[in-house]
Amino acid sequence: MAQWTSAVGSTQLSRLIRSQQERPAGAGTRRPPAYRSLADGIRLLVLEGRVPVAARLPAERELALALNVSRTTVAAAYEALRGEGFLESRRGAGSWTAVPAGNPLPARGLEPLPPEALGSMIDLGCAALPAPEPWLTRSVQGALEELPPYAHTHGDYPAGLPVLRQLLAERYTARGIPTMPEQIMVTTGAMGAIDAICHLFGGRGERIAVESPSYANILQLMREAGTRLVPVAMGDGLSGWDLDRWRQVLRDAAPRLAYVVADFHNPTGALPDDVQRRALVDAARSAGTVLVADETMSELCLDADRAMPRPVCAFDPGGSTVITVGSASKAFWAGMRIGWVRAAPDVIRSLVAARAYADLGTPVLEQLAVSWLLSTGGWEEAIEVRRTQARENRDDLVAALRRELPDWEFEVPAGGLTLWVRAGGLSGSRLAEVGERVGVRVPSGPRFGVDGAFEGYLRLPFTVGGALADEAAVRLAAAAGLVRTGAGGTESGRMFVA
Repeated sequence: MAQWTSAVGSTQLSRLIRSQQERPAGAGTRRPPAYRSLADGIRLLVLEGRVPVAARLPAERELALALNVSRTTVAAAYEALRGEGFLESRRGAGSWTAVPAGNPLPARGLEPLPPEALGSMIDLGCAALPAPEPWLTRSVQGALEELPPYAHTHGDYPAGLPVLRQLLAERYTARGIPTMPEQIMVTTGAMGAIDAICHLFGGRGERIAVESPSYANILQLMREAGTRLVPVAMGDGLSGWDLDRWRQVLRDAAPRLAYVVADFHNPTGALPDDVQRRALVDAARSAGTVLVADETMSELCLDADRAMPRPVCAFDPGGSTVITVGSASKAFWAGMRIGWVRAAPDVIRSLVAARAYADLGTPVLEQLAVSWLLSTGGWEEAIEVRRTQARENRDDLVAALRRELPDWEFEVPAGGLTLWVRAGGLSGSRLAEVGERVGVRVPSGPRFGVDGAFEGYLRLPFTVGGALADEAAVRLAAAAGLVRTGAGGTESGRMFVA
C-alpha cells in the first residue's frame, strides 16, 4: 500500500477544484451529480499533476466544510475514487491519491531517432537543434590547435581542464557571483553532473524533491539511482513555483536533495522571479536540503525585452546550499557533451574524488572547443544565432497550433525550447501512439511526471519551423481526430468522461 509523501489541505484542494469549475463546459453538457463532479475533479487534478500522486487528502468533514457541500457528497466522491483506483485509504491513516493499476499508459521516449530512420517522420521527441555553424567547425579547429601540449599528458582531468574551469568561473563572476576555479567541476554534459550529484547526496532510498512536471530524463536517472521522488506541483501557468507547497514538502518530507529547472523550466517554460528564488533558497537552507539548480536553458531567452532574474546561486554565493548545473548541450549543440557544476570547494572536491569510480573525466578535445568559444567571443555569437532560430521556430509552431488545434491550451514562454500543451482533454499517451502512425513523433505528458500524472499533456519543442511546423500541426490535428473518435485503434482517447 502506498505511503503518502505530502498533504493537500482542504482550503488548497477546494481552490483547485473551483478553478476547474471556472472552465466553460461544452454546449449541451449535462451537469453530473455533485459527488460525481467532485470525484471527476479530483481525478483530473491527479492526472494533470496539480495534486501529486501519494498526497494525503483532507478528511471528509474538512473538505465538505471548505466546499460547502454535505459530508455525504464527499464520502461518495472518495468511494468512487477508491473504486476507480485513484484513492487508497487505511483506517486511522486517512486517504491518499493513487493511480490505477496499469496506469500510466505507454508513453513515448525522448531519445532522438537516428537521421536514417526518420524518413517522412517529423520528430518532436527531442528538444535539440542542429549545430550552429560555422562556430562548431571553428571551435573544433581551434581545439586541435591547442591540443598538442595536452597530448603529452595522460589526458585525465577529473575536475576539468584548468583553462575551462577558469573561464567558467569568470563567467559566473561577470554575472555578479564571485567564483573561483576551485568551485567548478567540468562534467560530461548536464546529465553527467546530475548523476554525480545524485550519487554523492542521493543514495538509494534518499528522498529528492522535484518539480512536477520535470525533465523526463533526469527523473529516470534519479529513479534508476534508487532514490524516492517527491513531486511538488508547479504554480499556475508560467508563474513559477508554488512556494507554499515547496515549504511544506521541505518541512514534512525532509528531502536530502531538491532539483529545479529555474530558467525556462523544462517542460513548461516557467521563469520564477528573484523573490521566488530567494524564498526557495531560504526554505532549502532552513530544511537542510541541498538545492540543485539546473540552468541549462538560461542562455535561451527568446524575448529581447524580457529581463532575466538573477541566478539561483546568487542567493547562496558560497555554494553551501545551492549546487548549480550548466551545459553547452542545450544552448550550443547537443553533440557538445560538456557540462559543469558550480558549488562550494569542498563539495567540488567530494564530487571529483567520487568521479574516479565513474567516468574519470571529460573528453579533452571537447573541453578545448568550449574554451575556444568562450575565450574568442564565438559563444555569444553562436548563442545569438541559436536564439533567433528558436524564436522563429516557437512563433511558427504557436501559430500553426492555434490554427489547426484551437482547443489545445498553452502559454507561450519567453525562452527555452519547449511548449507544454494541454491537449483538449485527450490522452497524451494515445496521441503519442497514434501520432507516429500519421508521421509525427511527440512525447506524452506522463514522461514528465511522477507515477502517471499529466496524461492530458504533450511537450512540443521548438525544433521545426516554417512549412515543417505547419505540417507537424496538421499531423497532430489528424492524430487528435483519430483519438477523439476512437478510429485510432484505441478504446477511448479521452482522459475521463464526466
